[in-house]
Amino acid sequence: MKSAKSYNRKTMLIRIKQGTFLLLITAFMWSTGGMLIKSVPWHPLAIAGTRSAIAALVFLLYLRHPRFTWSLPQLGGALSYAGTVALFVAATKLTTAAAAILLQYSAPIYVALLSGPVLSEKTTHRDWWAIFTVFGGMLLFFLDKLEGSNLLGNLLAIASGWAFALLAIFLRLQKDGSPFESVLLGNLLTALIGLPFMLRDFPLDPKSVTSLLLLGTLQIGFPYILYVKAVKMVTALAACLIPIIEPILNPLWVFLVIGESPGKWSLLGGALVICGVTWWSLKNRK
Repeated sequence: MKSAKSYNRKTMLIRIKQGTFLLLITAFMWSTGGMLIKSVPWHPLAIAGTRSAIAALVFLLYLRHPRFTWSLPQLGGALSYAGTVALFVAATKLTTAAAAILLQYSAPIYVALLSGPVLSEKTTHRDWWAIFTVFGGMLLFFLDKLEGSNLLGNLLAIASGWAFALLAIFLRLQKDGSPFESVLLGNLLTALIGLPFMLRDFPLDPKSVTSLLLLGTLQIGFPYILYVKAVKMVTALAACLIPIIEPILNPLWVFLVIGESPGKWSLLGGALVICGVTWWSLKNRK
């Protein structure tokens, strides 16, 4: 009996390690989005729609024979995914990029509130400390970039945060099934929303075509396959809290490509976010 429990704990620990590693890779690949999006002179919804259309093809090739159950978690996941990407693009258009991504990454707070009653995944005091530490780091990180924010844009960004939280919840509800179809349907829905804008802005130059292909494959296509795999291994809170390092990685790309150095508040905030996520991950692993 004791050896069986020990085996189960070791198996769970291995799965948590694998899930955490997949989330870190996902965040790294997501972080290339800002740099690539700026390379495409299209309406944001046209970019979002085209990116999702390409990502849908990636998912179809991966799944080959998708299973659509049309269950509440599957449809809820699809709507949440579409809301996450579409609302974030709209928020970025109406408010500052810093405010949009800061408010979207309030998602762990909503997951902490919902995961107990919906998923029976209890939120501990340690979880709340990590959430507020990380959110505080995000505030410091964007301290000098929040001027000029717009109320409607901020509200859309908050809605995007709720959508991202619900996506983690709905995917987690399908942990024993196949949650990949939710993301496939979400990509198809986003592509449909962006279709009128795509037709209006067509055609494109070769550089923009390359950027869109990278956005659809390396920035959301393959990363969301990894993300869905990770959600089956970790809690919904981990699925939202660990990828929060994504916006911290964005300035790294800017620094490498453009040479723009982050300020002292950005460095302090980024360090706080990384330390908070690392501390929480190590404590949970123990």
